[in-house]
Amino acid sequence: MTAETSQTLDRGLRVLKLLADTDHGLTVTELSLRLGVNRTVVYRLLATLEQHALIRRDLGGRARVGLGVLRLGRQVHPLVREAAMPALRSLAEDIGATAHLTMVDGADALAVAVVEPTWTDYHVAYRAGFRHPLDRGAAGKAILAARQHPMAEPGYKLTHGELEAGAWGVAAPLLGVTGVEGSVGVVMLAEAVPERVGPRVVDAAREVAEALR
Repeated sequence: MTAETSQTLDRGLRVLKLLADTDHGLTVTELSLRLGVNRTVVYRLLATLEQHALIRRDLGGRARVGLGVLRLGRQVHPLVREAAMPALRSLAEDIGATAHLTMVDGADALAVAVVEPTWTDYHVAYRAGFRHPLDRGAAGKAILAARQHPMAEPGYKLTHGELEAGAWGVAAPLLGVTGVEGSVGVVMLAEAVPERVGPRVVDAAREVAEALR
């Protein structure tokens, strides 16, 4: 800590980060041990965060991330979308298919940015705001693969007809961006997906990740 920083705010942010990294919540004792402070300090931190709906406590006393973070998170999407647009435009024009940036929203995959190619006779209509389960479609499956193997080499997922009859989906996860779970992909109608599409999508995902760092 330096003279210009707030120790209390730093601890509160650390609490949120710790809770965000667990699915089952943490007790006051667990937080106390991880933060290296006494239980009284943790109680005060949790009470303040709870007033702002940033955390909630269940009947067993375990603290979890609260719904208030969603209001903050909604403001992230426009920033992410703006950073991703150049790479998405390039991908859509190069492949001749609808390109998209998809992010995790609860248990769903949510398309937050979509770019359609300008020169094709036809392409798949896909809109920002479209959502689907994470375990269906290339975009969600790419995100799940990155969760399961975070240290693996970048790769891509290929699906056919899972979200729209006859449509192929190709997507690669965003890697190395703290606090962001997402993927970049294309949706296309074709007899088969050309070999270059997968690697090109991986490159686009890397470009978006670099723009967000």
